[in-house]
Amino acid sequence: MTGARQAATAEHTARSYYDSADADTFYSRVWGGEDIHVGLYERPDEEIAAASRRTVARMAEIAGVTAGTRVLDLGAGYGGAARQLARGLGASVHCLNLSPVENERNERLTGEQGLSGLVTVATGSFEQVPVDDGSVDVVWSQDAFLHSGHRDRVLDEIARVLTPGGRAVFTDPMAVDGLDQSSIQPILDRIALSTMATPGFYTGGLERRGFTGVRFHDHAGQLPTHYRRVREELVAHEHELVPAISGGYLTAMKAGLQHWVDGGNAGKLTWGVVHAVRA
Repeated sequence: MTGARQAATAEHTARSYYDSADADTFYSRVWGGEDIHVGLYERPDEEIAAASRRTVARMAEIAGVTAGTRVLDLGAGYGGAARQLARGLGASVHCLNLSPVENERNERLTGEQGLSGLVTVATGSFEQVPVDDGSVDVVWSQDAFLHSGHRDRVLDEIARVLTPGGRAVFTDPMAVDGLDQSSIQPILDRIALSTMATPGFYTGGLERRGFTGVRFHDHAGQLPTHYRRVREELVAHEHELVPAISGGYLTAMKAGLQHWVDGGNAGKLTWGVVHAVRA
């Protein structure tokens, strides 16, 4: 499959998945309500939403987000991070996301919370970002780039839209460097791609594009903790979800979440915060 075709296939798969009624119900009711990303847990039994908000706060600290910072959130999901940055820090956040279903919820929640003046929402791809060159201070993303079929293009776009001195800060579930990725085939099948990125792919790619201060803040242990917590919540509330989510989706999700837990515990997967400054 050519790079362009793989990218198009990956984009279609991600959009179709997140736009489904099953996925929308699962992520809004089980995963944390406003956030669809991995949390930073202080306790193994901590609430998912609290851990998710801690991830946003930590990333904002790393990237130096303050009042007036122009943030572009790639793969913004329901916009929980954007609203946290706007409400707590006064940042101006533009959300770009593939899923019209998620974007509608984002716009509704943003309006209900009185943040429409600071948070905007657009439908689009992070491989073709509809934003002017050098127009944003921070490119932000949480656990979205794994769905890309052309991650080099994503890094190109990050470099293009950032102002000189701008910061990239993002998280992503990754394979560890040097892994034979055939050993995580069930996860690759789940995301419908042939590979996952690695920390070295991102840090090396940013350095080649002239970024400085490139760093990967490794929080590998958080990944299996998070997916275990999500699975626990799904199992605990499964009887309530059955009327709203198909049995096939629930069965596949439980199995899929366990693959992430197992991969993380086996040391095959990692997760953390990538940060870099555009020269």
